[in-house]
Amino acid sequence: MKFLSAKALDGLFNRKAFHRHLADFLKADLHMPQRTHHDFAGNTLLMMPAWNDRFLGVKTATVAPGNGALGKPVVHAVYTLFDAQTGEPLLQMDGQRLTALRTATASALAAKQLARPDARHLLVVGAGALCPELIRAHAFELPIEEVSIWNRNPDRARQVARCFSEVSLRVNVAENLAAAAAQADVISCATPSAEPLLHGSWIRPGTHIDLVGSYRPDLREADDELIRKADVWLDNPAAVVESGDIAVPLKNGVLTEARIKGTLREILSGTCELRQSAEQITVFKSVGYALEDLAAATWFFAKKKEKA
Repeated sequence: MKFLSAKALDGLFNRKAFHRHLADFLKADLHMPQRTHHDFAGNTLLMMPAWNDRFLGVKTATVAPGNGALGKPVVHAVYTLFDAQTGEPLLQMDGQRLTALRTATASALAAKQLARPDARHLLVVGAGALCPELIRAHAFELPIEEVSIWNRNPDRARQVARCFSEVSLRVNVAENLAAAAAQADVISCATPSAEPLLHGSWIRPGTHIDLVGSYRPDLREADDELIRKADVWLDNPAAVVESGDIAVPLKNGVLTEARIKGTLREILSGTCELRQSAEQITVFKSVGYALEDLAAATWFFAKKKEKA
């Protein structure tokens, strides 16, 4: 069985085709049991299966929040794709890179439908492995002209910003998160923070917020005031129990079910309410969606076969 490294995935990647495939794939008949969590040594093991009539895939991922201080990625993962009819393993691939590409793409596809069509200023909170992909994916789907990056360690933000020195985007490092959030049209937050980083008092009307980092009930990136002011969409229904950004406000009555407008599949299929006004604050919360992994893996499997 072949293994596709992160470098091999990048060599096969075509953004336009990948975005289109992910959007189309998620509209089809698919199956996804709730992922399993196992905590160990302060870290988390995630098992994420999904299948359709042709393929079955499983991502095995570890999340180690303390790795940032060690200069190592927070997420490590391997994805295995099987033939759904025979059970035969077909391909393994770097799950960390797969996750970064599919997560950023899903966020951008949601932003295309939920952000204002004239959104031009993107703020990314967190300068980890997802940050460059969130920038590229959002800039592909929206008319982004300026990008600000905020990170607890400004040197890391400057390192990411230098990656974009030769492209048309104006990329800068935000020193003050509150000021940057107040100026942004779209905010994408991808951190392992246990305490809210984004405060509703900073957010101006019409802003779209993409919350990526909170994958457990004890993690939060947005405070109650932000959630109170916004309408919410989810990558999948499990977010209501898996993410502190949704589960805690629901429990406390800050968020009502009526303000949860739909899921990513419903956004892409046009079967849920979308942005209703230029003043509306919209939030897209992703906790990790195994169907996105399966979509990405089948795309790379097809591309690998074409190259063979």
